[in-house]
Amino acid sequence: MADAATDAALQQKYRQFLDLLPLTLNLAGLPTSEGKLFQSEQIEARALTVRAAYRVARELTKECLGGS
Repeated sequence: MADAATDAALQQKYRQFLDLLPLTLNLAGLPTSEGKLFQSEQIEARALTVRAAYRVARELTKECLGGS
């Protein structure tokens, strides 16, 4: 039973992540790669930006929906 509950919770979190992804990427404001490859340092920097934007998107959504 615990595994089914854990799986359901993980699926819900994944769905929430996907729902917030367009807002997250817009908030991050990162340009597209235009076909060029990034260095590992650039990838890490972009990942940090996306993580920060996701936190903001999640908090903004909670605020707009009246939850905290």
